[in-house]
Amino acid sequence: MPVKRDLAHLKLSPEETRAFLESRRGVRSMEEAREWLQLRGIDDLECITPDLAGVARGKMMPAKKFTGNTSLALPSALFMHTISGEYPEESGDFRYSPNDGDLKLVPDLSTLSLVPWENDPTAQVICDLVDQSGAAVGYTPRNVLKRVLDLYENRGWKPVVAPEIEFYLVSKNVDPDYPLVPPIGRSGRQIQSGQSYSIGGVNEFDELIDDIYDFSDAQGLEIDTLIHEEGAAQLEINLRHGNPLELADQVFMFKRTIREAALGQDIYATFMAKPIQGQPGSAMHIHQSVVDARTGRNVFSNEDGTASEQFYHFLGGMQNYVPKAILMMAPYVNSYRRLTYGMGAPTNTAWGFDNRTTAFRVPNSDPAGRRVENRLPSSDANPYLAIAASLAAGYLGMVGHVAPDDPTDRTVNEDGEIELPRGLLEAVAAFEAEEHFKEVFSREFVGTYAGVKRGEHETFMQVISPWEREFLLLQV
Repeated sequence: MPVKRDLAHLKLSPEETRAFLESRRGVRSMEEAREWLQLRGIDDLECITPDLAGVARGKMMPAKKFTGNTSLALPSALFMHTISGEYPEESGDFRYSPNDGDLKLVPDLSTLSLVPWENDPTAQVICDLVDQSGAAVGYTPRNVLKRVLDLYENRGWKPVVAPEIEFYLVSKNVDPDYPLVPPIGRSGRQIQSGQSYSIGGVNEFDELIDDIYDFSDAQGLEIDTLIHEEGAAQLEINLRHGNPLELADQVFMFKRTIREAALGQDIYATFMAKPIQGQPGSAMHIHQSVVDARTGRNVFSNEDGTASEQFYHFLGGMQNYVPKAILMMAPYVNSYRRLTYGMGAPTNTAWGFDNRTTAFRVPNSDPAGRRVENRLPSSDANPYLAIAASLAAGYLGMVGHVAPDDPTDRTVNEDGEIELPRGLLEAVAAFEAEEHFKEVFSREFVGTYAGVKRGEHETFMQVISPWEREFLLLQV
């Protein structure tokens, strides 16, 4: 079991103190880290942190150097480039540091774990980023989520989340001009779509699934369930509910784990929102509740079991603010191909009880388990930013007493109406225009993130698509 982040203040017996050596994930101090690494014969250590896209950036070093109080740093501009590695022009509130100074990596030792797919004994640790004065860097993803969690803590609340991550398995494809196709399963045939919850569909990739389980177990990552989804070779992993930062860390590590496991089977795993034309998109649904930090009681439920005002205000916040924050949940041009009529994803801001056609679904549960499922985020989203955006929307609703619409029990996607931004630039504009975001996420993050996304759109506009060659080449 992972070592929890809040154990440092406890008085532990000698036996409990030594238990850290058995931990698959996390220690409490650098001295414990030194012993943990030595016991496992670790040669190399990866100090990683998620960039704006959720890509692992960092440095690798000998384990002995890591425990020797080595100072680690990365250039600030590393967190201001596009997914294609380019540095966009300054615009709006987006500005580069004039000297591109270093940001310091601060290891979170509660995330220390093995890297089970490496041939040599290797470990990894997720790091936070601070500036030269030791202050948290506001535009880095882990710090954005921490800032939102602090808002809840200041109100005496603790949010609880449970992500569900969908992804596709595809045959290796080294030429981006060719469409992606499902891989060959153990039957020797390509799996077809329409395999929701098919055990046979999962069994087509038994060896891959075994590797995912083994890699996850070695890192102290707990999978709740794994299913086959509607798309061809589309799978979904559900994680157990818990602390939002811990769950964001797990999604960050799971994405890395699944990609590595797939490469080991000579195929790709992709978290693109819409990788295959005509197939459903991939989502990262986020289940959310809020508990009283002192009592542990779910504040979405009154003592008599009925839904509380805070529950309805959280829903009101989701309806009002999630469309304006969709950029953090649907961050690429490709993301909006999923949020399209007829593709199975919600294109609305409605809510309802156990209604999967709504953006915000309230699953059936007892009062203690009352929660809201946000079905809008796509699996390409940075988990730290998607969870931060979703929780921030609910928070703004709770503190602002935002009333939701009435719930719906009808199918709300049938009329073809789309109530969300239709593309990346429209989402950027909505994101920048909401003044509350500059408070809950920081002005620095809003300006940086919007500037990077504008830059990504400009890069995309330089590419000529097959559709344009097909229909414009000889007819216009």
